[in-house]
Amino acid sequence: MNERERIRQRITAIIAEQAMLDPSEVRMEMTPQDLGIDSLGLVESIFAIEEAFDVSVPFNANEPDKSEFDISSVGAIVAAVESLVEAKERA
Repeated sequence: MNERERIRQRITAIIAEQAMLDPSEVRMEMTPQDLGIDSLGLVESIFAIEEAFDVSVPFNANEPDKSEFDISSVGAIVAAVESLVEAKERA
């Protein structure tokens, strides 16, 4: 399993846990709303992602629409975390 696949699987597992779904039910095009994740659940997911990957997510819970971190879909979250992990590895 390559690094991108590992990242995708771990994020899918985190989001699925928050949504109380099986990871197989989570698709990349789904939004947090599609999954029934409210704003508190999204914040908890972000904290879990930060802990899992030892990254700092630039996310403003009070103004998520203005965040640099794209939370529009599971795939967008995966891509954003991949970028953070790559930046951390280059540092």
